[in-house]
Amino acid sequence: MPPPKPLTEPVQFFLEPQHPRHRQYEALRAYFAEGMPSAAAARRFGYTPGAFRVLCHAFRHGRVREFFVDTPRGPQIQTKKDPARPPIVAMRKQNLSIYDIHDALTPQGHRLSPTAIHEVLRAEGFARLPRRRDEERPQRPRPEQAAVADVRQFSGAPRRFATAMGGLFLFVPWLVRLALDDLVTAAKLPGTRMIPAAHAVRAALALKLTSTERRSHVMDLVFDEGLALWTGLNALPKTTFLSQYPGRLGPRRLATLLEGWVRTLRGHQALPGHSFNLDFHSIPYFGADEFVEKHYVSRRSRRQKSVLVFLAQDADTRVLCYCDADLRKGEEAEQVLAFVRFWTRQTGQPPPHLVFDSQLTTYRKLAALTAQGITFITLRRRTPKLLREMALHPRSAWRTVELDVPQRLYRTPKVIDQQVRLREYGKAPLRQLLIKDLGHEQPTVLLTNDAHATPSALIIRYARRMLIENGLADAVNFLHLDALSSAVALNISFDVLLTTIATGLYRLLALKLRGFERAQPRQIWRRFLKSPAHIAVTPTEVVVELPRRAHNPILIASGLLDEPTTVPWWNGRQLRFEIP
Repeated sequence: MPPPKPLTEPVQFFLEPQHPRHRQYEALRAYFAEGMPSAAAARRFGYTPGAFRVLCHAFRHGRVREFFVDTPRGPQIQTKKDPARPPIVAMRKQNLSIYDIHDALTPQGHRLSPTAIHEVLRAEGFARLPRRRDEERPQRPRPEQAAVADVRQFSGAPRRFATAMGGLFLFVPWLVRLALDDLVTAAKLPGTRMIPAAHAVRAALALKLTSTERRSHVMDLVFDEGLALWTGLNALPKTTFLSQYPGRLGPRRLATLLEGWVRTLRGHQALPGHSFNLDFHSIPYFGADEFVEKHYVSRRSRRQKSVLVFLAQDADTRVLCYCDADLRKGEEAEQVLAFVRFWTRQTGQPPPHLVFDSQLTTYRKLAALTAQGITFITLRRRTPKLLREMALHPRSAWRTVELDVPQRLYRTPKVIDQQVRLREYGKAPLRQLLIKDLGHEQPTVLLTNDAHATPSALIIRYARRMLIENGLADAVNFLHLDALSSAVALNISFDVLLTTIATGLYRLLALKLRGFERAQPRQIWRRFLKSPAHIAVTPTEVVVELPRRAHNPILIASGLLDEPTTVPWWNGRQLRFEIP
């Protein structure tokens, strides 16, 4: 018997097929056409006997018949691109861009996208066009270019024009009365010969007061002559200036401006300072900056990249009176003492009463507050051990108290008033209130060093802490606090400070409107300020003619429209309001 010959590559292709469809074909051919036994065919081509019988059954019933499939040939022409190829090439030789070519081809019936035109040009070997001057571009309607903001071009020529933001002029008397220009000068904020510091701050503040979301959106307002007059410029500054201006500010200048603003509000009785609500707020960041830390964002119920802001609010007038956006992880617990130092510098004595959440600081900082004679109310975290202890209290230990809040749904909670000692707080006891039947699943645990207030007074006061959360919600939705302007915390500090100033202006305005003393800024804006107006500039005054609106009687009764105001940045002209 001659020795077996080695398989050549062509023979091996048929006897040892590698592709699954080829192997199926050779195995079925050996069984059906050559009469090879089923077991031998299965063994030769690597099938188990059972799997090969299933394959044969499928072949008999026509389910495995397509072994050699013809590859369909695609179209040899591009039905849309090829007819348009000659005009595309001709127009590119005329130095037209992709979008110019697209606009020229559409009326001719060539429905090609800019991407398809780019593919044709690349296939023909054309490179990208260099940047062209305006005179090199095709003649077509273009956006108008607004004037460059320059205080030296501010015109006091007599004229009459319309503005879409007529209600914004109601803030001008307050800006004069509060001497915002002097505060900016005292803080040594930078400016230029074209846009002085006070004008820059007014321009940025105008975006806040009008609920303009981002600084880039100022381009929608640059042709509004009324807004330019409001700032004291010939035109509003553009996006580039407003975006770069916060980068020229430092923490000392911002702190000086904040201190001057709070001092001015106190002089106008807008900050009684009897009690304060404190809270943190995380401004989400959606960029790729690796140095932005992660904090808990309550609106999303998760930790994500964000900038942490600390805020303080006067409990009586609901005016934000302190802000700090230059915080890093690990500095949260110290912020309550930073606010105490800030308020002590303002008034000569620490704040008398603070209310805040359990996550705001530590028990050691609470002891420091007590040492300075500051009364506080906070929550205690409900640990499993504390929940077990509360469950062991008999029913007779819970005392029912009545809350004197007629509109409240849960007015009769049950309370256990006790004293506890916490190791980190020190040897002195703390007053602890266990409260249930407040509408929550788990009992609420209040901690306070106030030994004299009644349980009902403590519960009502802590419930009023929600005012700062409501104010934050309005600052986010109306003043766009969450429209993060930068990944740099100092830039964000200026934006948060503008939000603080805007809330104070709206609160001062609301306190003059009978029945709207507790209205939020968005409500004041919608009912009283969001309206167009006609403005007449004369050599001696600026007359703002407001339209008729349903709430004008309240505005007239407030007295805000009665007394003319001399405006320094209008070269001494007086502001006067008229309602036909």
